[in-house]
Amino acid sequence: MGDPRKLRNKYERPKKLWDVDRLRHDKALESEYGLKNMRELWRATAELKKYRREARRLLSLTDEERKDDAKKILTKLAKFGILKDGSVLDDVLSLEVRAVLERRLQTMVLRKGLALTSAQSRQLITHGFIAVNNKIVTRPGYLVSVAEESVLSHARPIELQSKVVEDKPPTPAEKPEVKVEEPAS
Repeated sequence: MGDPRKLRNKYERPKKLWDVDRLRHDKALESEYGLKNMRELWRATAELKKYRREARRLLSLTDEERKDDAKKILTKLAKFGILKDGSVLDDVLSLEVRAVLERRLQTMVLRKGLALTSAQSRQLITHGFIAVNNKIVTRPGYLVSVAEESVLSHARPIELQSKVVEDKPPTPAEKPEVKVEEPAS
């Protein structure tokens, strides 16, 4: 009586999980885009691989056979801002995972200045403070289309504070010692 479909991951693990060069590169991407874990990076990579695989398949066909399908894939990538209008299938093959990561909601919120850090943008999204086209979106990995980019906003008013708090009380180590002199008797 379970679900009739087989649940599968939306990502694929790397073949060599402990490759030092790949780990350094992935760790840099993870910190740059504020990803929670490597699965989010693998999911973006899998999304990109899907489009590249389709582009390779289409390039092997004749011009008449690939005409409609090529237009569909290029239109979809242009809609999300991953490719520019007027691109060709060869441009799909030269894409990098950064192009997909730049279109995530978490990154777009940070780039538009709705949050001060990537961790804060992630928190604002998951707690329902960010709206896309007046609809609250709680997925940091949501891919923002070019049309939706201009309608990103706060769902409700919020005051953002910088990390440095200016009027903090001094700690016991910082307090100046006050010497109390006893009156001479």
